[in-house]
Amino acid sequence: MIATTHSLRRALCGIGIAAALAVAAGPAGAAPTLEPTISSLAEYLNAGTVAAADGRTPTAIADTGSASGSSSGSAGSRASDAIGEGPQMSAYLPAFAYGLLHPDAAPPGANRWDCKPSAQHPRPVVLLHGTWLNAYDTFSSLSPRLAEAGYCVFTLNYGKSGLVEAGGLGAVLPGRYGVGPMVDSSRQVATFIERVRTATGAAQVDIVGHSQGGTIANHYLKFEGGQGKVGTVVSFGATHHGTSLLGIATLGRMINNAGIDILGFYRPIIGAANVEQAIGSPFYTTLNATGDTVPGVAYTVVGSRYDEVMNPLELGFLRAGPDATVDNITLQNGCEQDVSDHLTMMYSPRAASIALRALDPAGDHTLTCTFNPWFVGGSGSL
Repeated sequence: MIATTHSLRRALCGIGIAAALAVAAGPAGAAPTLEPTISSLAEYLNAGTVAAADGRTPTAIADTGSASGSSSGSAGSRASDAIGEGPQMSAYLPAFAYGLLHPDAAPPGANRWDCKPSAQHPRPVVLLHGTWLNAYDTFSSLSPRLAEAGYCVFTLNYGKSGLVEAGGLGAVLPGRYGVGPMVDSSRQVATFIERVRTATGAAQVDIVGHSQGGTIANHYLKFEGGQGKVGTVVSFGATHHGTSLLGIATLGRMINNAGIDILGFYRPIIGAANVEQAIGSPFYTTLNATGDTVPGVAYTVVGSRYDEVMNPLELGFLRAGPDATVDNITLQNGCEQDVSDHLTMMYSPRAASIALRALDPAGDHTLTCTFNPWFVGGSGSL
C-alpha cells in the first residue's frame, strides 16, 4: 500500500514538472503568445496537447479556486473526532495500512474524555496530524507513550475534504485528511480545543503538531483566539514558513507571482492545503507578518536532515519573539543513526523523548538515541 502512496507522490511531482516545463519552454511549433493571464496560459497549454487514441483532445481548465463556500476559495472542509482506539504501532508502514482500513480510528490512549489532568501534568496534550495523513497513522506510537506518562491526550481529524471540494487526489484514499483550506482547519482545531478545555477543566493545553499540524497550531495561536490558551507547542517537520516540495512548489509560486495562476491548475490535483504551503503563498505572508511566535508560549521545533517534504531544513525553524522561547532541534545532532524522514519521524524513539522533555522540562527525560530507518520506520528496528 505504501508503494501506491509513493507512486502517487511521484506522479504528482511529474505533473507539476510537466506543467512548469510547458510554461518555460513552450510547445513545439506555433503557439499563441503567452500573456500573464489565466486564459492565455490555458490557450498556451491547449496548443501543445495532442489527440488521444480515440480522437479526443484534453483541454486545460483555468481553475482559479474562486468557488464560493469557504474563506479560502473552495467548498470548504470539515473535522471529526478520532474514535475507537486502534492498536499501538512501532512503525509507519503498518500504521498507514491500518489507517486505510480504519480511517477515523483514534491512536491508543487518546480521546478518553473522562480523563482529568494531574497536578504533575495539568495541561492536556492536543495532537495535530499533517497533510494527507490522519490522527491514527501519525500518532499511533507517540499517543500511547504520552498517555502512559500521565497526560490526557486528545486528537481529531481536521481538514477533511473530498476531491470535488478541492481536497485533491490524495483525498481519494481513505483517511487522507488535512487537505482542506488551512484557515478552515485552524477554526476546526479552535473548536476542538475549546471542547478539550471544557471537558478537562484545564485553562491551557499543549500542542504536538506534525507537518501542517505545526503550522495550524501557529495559525490558531495568532488568529483563532489561541493566545493564552497554549503553554507549549512541539512541532515535527512543520511547514512553518512553507516548503519548496523539492523545488516544484517554489517554481510554481514564482510563475504564479509573475501573474500566471499556474497553481490554479495544481489545485484540483494536490489540494488546497498543499497549494497554500508553497513558499511565498499569501497564507504565509499573513501568518508570519508579525513574527514567528506569540508571547507566553514555549516552542520546540524538530526537523530531520532526511525530510524529503520539509526542506530546506531551516524553513521549519522559528525565531523567538517577545516573551516566547524557541528550541530549534535537528534530530540527527548527537544521534546520526536516526535517519527518520518526514513520516517516520513520528515513529522515532528520539523524537518521542524530545517531545516528552519539551512537555515536561523539569522532569527526568534522557534523550534516546537509536537507529530509526528512513522510509520504513520502526521505533529503533526494522
